Amino acid sequence: MWLLLVILFGDQVTPSGDMFRMLVLILCAAVAAPLTALLRLPPLLGMLFAGIILRTVGFYHVSGIYLTIVANLRQTAMTVILIKAGLGLDPATLIKLSLVVVRLGMCPCTIEAITIALIAVFLLGWPWLWALVLGFLLCAISPAVVVPTLLDLKERGYGEDKGIPTLVLAACSLDDITAISMFSLFLGMIFSTGDLTHQILQGPTDILVGLVSGILWGIVSGSLPHRDDDLAVWKRSAMVGIGGLCAILGAPKAGFPSAGPLACVTIAFVASVCWKTQGPMSNKTQVADVFSILWRILEPMLYAFIGAEIDLTILDLHTVTWGAAVITGALLVRLVVCWVVLLGAGLNWKEIFFVGLAWLPKATVQAALAPLPLTMVQAQNPVPASDLDMASQILTVAVLSILITSPLGAIGTTIGGPRLLKQSGMAST
Repeated sequence: MWLLLVILFGDQVTPSGDMFRMLVLILCAAVAAPLTALLRLPPLLGMLFAGIILRTVGFYHVSGIYLTIVANLRQTAMTVILIKAGLGLDPATLIKLSLVVVRLGMCPCTIEAITIALIAVFLLGWPWLWALVLGFLLCAISPAVVVPTLLDLKERGYGEDKGIPTLVLAACSLDDITAISMFSLFLGMIFSTGDLTHQILQGPTDILVGLVSGILWGIVSGSLPHRDDDLAVWKRSAMVGIGGLCAILGAPKAGFPSAGPLACVTIAFVASVCWKTQGPMSNKTQVADVFSILWRILEPMLYAFIGAEIDLTILDLHTVTWGAAVITGALLVRLVVCWVVLLGAGLNWKEIFFVGLAWLPKATVQAALAPLPLTMVQAQNPVPASDLDMASQILTVAVLSILITSPLGAIGTTIGGPRLLKQSGMAST
């Protein structure tokens, strides 16, 4: 295969080429995953640290068109995991827990962001808008870390009797929508000279666009082709997959930057409900199997590319110190808010504690959005020194949040799930 790539792409696949560096990164991540599993740790940690190490030692660095290729591959992997999350939602449980989903999806995220902003304003002297940008960047939960672990626990029956995986999966999307919308709003207010009303309405508009477009294409994907079609599984997989990918890649270009993830999850969920109504011959399970295979292929790419965004050599000691303190304090606040939100939801203290653990990891949103403020500051002429300093610190603290919370959340949910959640008898057999 490598020889064929050399014939097709020439120097790009030799050790001096960017494509070669990408292939080595993915290969190292794929090898690191089973090695990490042998240590009884989540495989994603091996993939993540493979990217961090290769970036830090200076081996992995790409430029030009490969930056776009990496971004699109990362978005494609995110599409697959979000579709898996949508297919994994249980409609009956979702209706039963709808109010809890809204509370869990919005309250911990918002309170954590406000806590971070207060610390940045009163202890570090930051302006309110920059502090809120930092807060809503750091508060977003990573579906790339949360979703695979929860789907695994769901398949094994852990927490299914009370719909805990469905609760967290549904709330995860709402959490990210809230964080991304508010981040975009306040960042836009810093750099924009446009209409304030338009900026304020951006978040709600993105949510509405994501829901409506997701529902419409979900209905189409759930209705076509006919279930007796010999290729129904592959056609349905293509309908849902391509629709979700268009939502993820196309929403920012259409002016709705945070609508894509919600639309992607909604497409998969609505389509699966439509298939379920068609009777016992539904192809829902088989379609889920297709995306499980795709995820196994794309998983090393996603985590390796996220890890490769982190260069340990650029971390400033002073920023690391106060950043770690801010992150730790904010996580404690998030745990307390999660506990309060879930009171009265019918969960015992072990189950509430598990949801708190699942609500910790940061990775995808931070890796994708953290460089944006710095890029926008550097595009100004002249470049304001104070803004440049704050944007650089935002990037550093975002990297730090990934290093602290991704392993903590992944290990906590993987090890804590079987110990804190009850396994349903049917699934365990």
